[in-house]
Amino acid sequence: MEKKKTVLSLFSSAGIGELGIEAAGLSILVSNELLKNRCDLYAENFPSVNNICGDIWEKKEDIIHAWSERSDEEPFLIYATPPCQGMSSNGAGKLLREVREGRRAKEDPRNRLIIPTIEIVKQLCPHWLLLENVPTMDQTVISDEDGNYINIIEYIHRELGDKYVGKAEVVNCADYGIPQMRKRLITIFTRDIEGKKLLKKTGSFLPPRTHSEDGSLFTKRWVTLRDAIGQLPPLSAEFGKNELLSFNKYHTVPIIEDEKLVWIENTPEGSTAFNNQCCNPKCMFQGNPVHGSNYDDGIHQSNKSTPIYCEKCGELLPRPTMLDSKTGKRRLIRGFDTAYRRMEWDKPAPTLTQKMQSIASDKKIHPTQNRVLSLYEAMIIQTIADYNYSFSVSGKAVTRNTICQVIGESVPPRLINLICNNILQQYETAESDS
Repeated sequence: MEKKKTVLSLFSSAGIGELGIEAAGLSILVSNELLKNRCDLYAENFPSVNNICGDIWEKKEDIIHAWSERSDEEPFLIYATPPCQGMSSNGAGKLLREVREGRRAKEDPRNRLIIPTIEIVKQLCPHWLLLENVPTMDQTVISDEDGNYINIIEYIHRELGDKYVGKAEVVNCADYGIPQMRKRLITIFTRDIEGKKLLKKTGSFLPPRTHSEDGSLFTKRWVTLRDAIGQLPPLSAEFGKNELLSFNKYHTVPIIEDEKLVWIENTPEGSTAFNNQCCNPKCMFQGNPVHGSNYDDGIHQSNKSTPIYCEKCGELLPRPTMLDSKTGKRRLIRGFDTAYRRMEWDKPAPTLTQKMQSIASDKKIHPTQNRVLSLYEAMIIQTIADYNYSFSVSGKAVTRNTICQVIGESVPPRLINLICNNILQQYETAESDS
């Protein structure tokens, strides 16, 4: 029996991406994660892996030593997903404002976590390096150990030198049959001769895309929300109707206040509650101005002047509003037109985030039912449900919030599985041809 190729995982979180690695037949020996509750979930699901919990800056030498204790060979693959909050365009306006007001350092220290990552790579000399992050990673500048500023991708090229070849490519998970519009930057480097030949021949380490919006460019059309979850039992964000545990213990959604339910009930598929029109049976005027946004000094701002009363009958519109504690009058809730917005049945889901069960977050409301996605639906959309994964530690289920966080920060394991399978297939093909 052929010996399994080995993997070191960095920034492993709770191990969602590792599901795809193991499904490809690779063996994870050592991993590292900062957060204790993520480490606990990782240990529950990957008990044979030496999971080193703690800051990679402080644990760097421990990680290298742990690898040498588990293997006398270089890793076949180092898989790393450095935290993306400092690179993400989500919330960039807020970061810019804080920088201008002198309340935040211009460089997010999380962006520099690539430094200990590459130091470990240089020490252990893996055959392959796989990095996964948000698309804006390739536009991010960091200060190196000498205080010089450099683009992250250029930094990786510089530090690895001529020994490794590779590139960064943006992928959309929907192009690989995953029912989610989730774009990620996949960066792959290799020192294998076979890998270098592969890159020279194909120009990419990524597997060929299998899906497209209408199915004309590739073999199949995108997998939609209807395809993925359309047949699941209905739920509502009302007490007594918000879960169906007999179907699946994770088919559950949070309860929403009655006032907000009215906003959702009047929101058409694909639209936002900020655009809702008059629901007064004696009026039903549909021409009230809709919500929007603008840019102020380079910062994305939501409109503050969107009307909340019907221009024709004067009734309160079913739009997100609240009582102002200072004036005692009702006012519009601040938010962009992506908030309080329904998804669409015949498109893949938008990107699942850690706030996937918040109706106020971007495009998180079910296409037709008055609720957000259930935890189980999120697991299907993130392809976690395709694998055997436990959201329990020592027999005790973790919190709803933890599950949302873990899913929101993870990469769909199916994507990682396809990438690893492609690497292995091309590696073995090149090896047999040599």
